[in-house]
Amino acid sequence: SLVGSEMCIRDRPGAAVRRRGGGGRRTLRSAAVMTRNKAIPETRRWVIKIGSALITGDGRGLDRDRLRHWVDQVADLISAGMEVVIVSSGAVAEGMNRMGWVRRPGSLHNLQAAAAIGQMGLVQAWESCFQRRGLHTAQVLLTHDDLSDRKRYLNARSTLRALVGFGVVPVVNENDAVANEELRFGDNDTLAALVANLIEAELLVLLTDQHGLYDADPRSNPDAKLVSHAAAGDASLDLMAGDGGLLGRGGMQTKLRAARLAARSGAATVIAYGRAEDVLARLKRGEALGTLLTPSQGPDAARKRWLAGQLQARGRLVLDPGAVSVLREFGRSLLAVGVKEVLGDFRRGEMVVCVAEDGREIARGLVNYGASEARQIRGRSSAEFEQILGYVDEDELIHRDNLVLV
Repeated sequence: SLVGSEMCIRDRPGAAVRRRGGGGRRTLRSAAVMTRNKAIPETRRWVIKIGSALITGDGRGLDRDRLRHWVDQVADLISAGMEVVIVSSGAVAEGMNRMGWVRRPGSLHNLQAAAAIGQMGLVQAWESCFQRRGLHTAQVLLTHDDLSDRKRYLNARSTLRALVGFGVVPVVNENDAVANEELRFGDNDTLAALVANLIEAELLVLLTDQHGLYDADPRSNPDAKLVSHAAAGDASLDLMAGDGGLLGRGGMQTKLRAARLAARSGAATVIAYGRAEDVLARLKRGEALGTLLTPSQGPDAARKRWLAGQLQARGRLVLDPGAVSVLREFGRSLLAVGVKEVLGDFRRGEMVVCVAEDGREIARGLVNYGASEARQIRGRSSAEFEQILGYVDEDELIHRDNLVLV
């Protein structure tokens, strides 16, 4: 298992790298690389995300030759008994190409229109390529509401599990045609990580037009080194991540964030160059391509994993130092007596973020009282609730079963 102790090596970023430049590439072997070669071939459930630049040949239109290349590899993986979900970017870029637009639209409605136009061609391309290999595909369009509502989350999970159980390849994308800016995932890297959480994938593969995460920008620094392996939670990686390109909304920052989201359910993440020959087959064989980011701990319980994946919080609770300590050290429920300030407008059962006085996020969870009631009982003991509110719903502001530490 990728979650096993042997995979939780906290390598110094750059300790195992491929060096670019004169005289070819020299692989610096390490225990991390050898462990990685052993572990990845044992995985059986992958989520593979492919970026816009790859799908559309850097904006020139759908690269059908490249799609067929990936499809052949995915078909071989499925033939070997694996389950694969594809998260495909490219709808907006394909829509732009069909409409003859050179620049990505700035208007939300124009972006939604481009997504709707491009999604038709994108799905047709995937379906025709997989039919060549005798496989069916299924289009799955998700919005943030689908994964923030518990019932819809469970429905989406059941549907995806049923599809892969039938040997069908789900092709997932954000429902850009209807999602407004407030409810967007923001990028398909994040969506792919949440899908990995959803189906309990063992490996998240982020195919991109870069060779992986470097310790410096390789476009401007010829001495930049590829980070072959690191812990997903390593804070030093944040300094190495760059911004997204012209076509996509993602960049190394979003890929790093995605790896950390995936790690919460015990999944490792590989960031690899999507145009590399037989990239998926080589990863499955254990070849050390790109950057491997591994989780530092085992998977959370299913409900905790769902909570951890929620991105749309409706409010914030500012905690005193005592409450922060109780949550972090003892894993207890959050009581109103430890809350100093209530921010935002939320209802009972909605997601809120718990922060320390200096703004650091400590936890997030589902509240037992709405914002109005929470403001009245903050700093007070549960014994006073009935006198203040006229009723007592729960003694805790957030029960520990509905709370996840960040």
